[in-house]
Amino acid sequence: MVDRVVVLSDDAVESGGAAGIALRSVRLLAGRNIPVTILNGSAEPEGADRWRAMPGVELHSLGGLSLMQGGRAAAAARGVFSLPALRFVAEWIRANDTPGTVYHLHNWHKVLSPSVFRPLHRVAERLVMTAHDYFLVCPNGGHFDFQAGTACDRVPLSGACLTTQCDRRHYGHKLWRVARHAVRQGMIDLARSPATVLAVHDGMVPLLVRGGAARDRIAVLRNPVVPWRTTRVEAERNGDVLFVGRLERDKGPDVVAAAAREAGLPLTIVGDGPLREELARIHPGARILGWRSPDEIARIVGAVRFAVVPTRWRETFGLVTLEAMASGVPVLVSQHALIAHEAEALGCAQVCDPYDRAALAAAMAGLARDDVAVQRMSEAGFAHSAVLAPRPDAWCDQLVDLYDTVLARAREKRPDRSHAMLRPTGRPGGRPA
Repeated sequence: MVDRVVVLSDDAVESGGAAGIALRSVRLLAGRNIPVTILNGSAEPEGADRWRAMPGVELHSLGGLSLMQGGRAAAAARGVFSLPALRFVAEWIRANDTPGTVYHLHNWHKVLSPSVFRPLHRVAERLVMTAHDYFLVCPNGGHFDFQAGTACDRVPLSGACLTTQCDRRHYGHKLWRVARHAVRQGMIDLARSPATVLAVHDGMVPLLVRGGAARDRIAVLRNPVVPWRTTRVEAERNGDVLFVGRLERDKGPDVVAAAAREAGLPLTIVGDGPLREELARIHPGARILGWRSPDEIARIVGAVRFAVVPTRWRETFGLVTLEAMASGVPVLVSQHALIAHEAEALGCAQVCDPYDRAALAAAMAGLARDDVAVQRMSEAGFAHSAVLAPRPDAWCDQLVDLYDTVLARAREKRPDRSHAMLRPTGRPGGRPA
């Protein structure tokens, strides 16, 4: 029986991504009367009182800076090892830990740093770490060569890895990432640790194993999906192109803006980030709305013909892709997203190459002309995409089952590491296989 779940995250802002999934779990667990503590690495989020008002929920904020804040040298140092983050987590564990407490780490590489793995090592038998990306096993977080624009099949920290400039920026930054990865590995050895690595897609498992994670400690549970709308978007009647996500180069909003301008199509962008001003220059007519609530997005997508998800790396899950398809919005999705070919096989998406702007513009222009294809994709997504990921209640069922399994294994304290992998059944209300 779970006494409490401790959710650890770089931030506690519901803007999508890893933090959004972490906070969704808080709401769902609290709704089942499971006490939850949020250990937030960043400053107090807006609406912090709402979390504390939930029965059984505690929120503690470190007030740390992200790697994009403060001086570059100081950011580099604390990105490798943050003593305040170590103390923040260690002190909570020392004061509050019980044999029935489960720790769930969601993201750590922007604020908390590898230092949090030192105190978490003490409770590793009750630690779950969701791999929202590949930073647990790959220095650049993507198992991807960002310079070549191709998937990377090198073994992390091998000679071939160390001598390859695969980073988004430059080789010096790659070496900094290698140093950070080495510190993480020194804090917790995934090949021997009893901690559970939770993959969000089955396709991640071989890459996690290649990066050093023990296969028998990997579980698989796809993220929960809530459609933007409960009625189908009649996309065939619409004209707008949609991008939703962080406005950073790895997500590809710049290629969407350039391709949409080339195809002469109206573009709506929901999200924010460092590329915002650049996107306005690339596509002067684009509507850049910043982050919007789910209710606002539901209204926005009523005018959308299709969405573009042009991620430049091995996207581990693709929440926007699934949210769009489940609402009846067809998607042009990057070939590097693990969900891409499953979505294409269902008939609700087309696969694109985010490194080929001309081909992307042509594909966008084709969908802009073809009402029949758009309607067919819209109807297929609305009717069938639920088989690709669980709805929130089913996801929470599986998550609680995983916590129970972790606690039972910790109580047994046996030397063997047998652990059945959790896999979605393909049914929205399914239980773990």
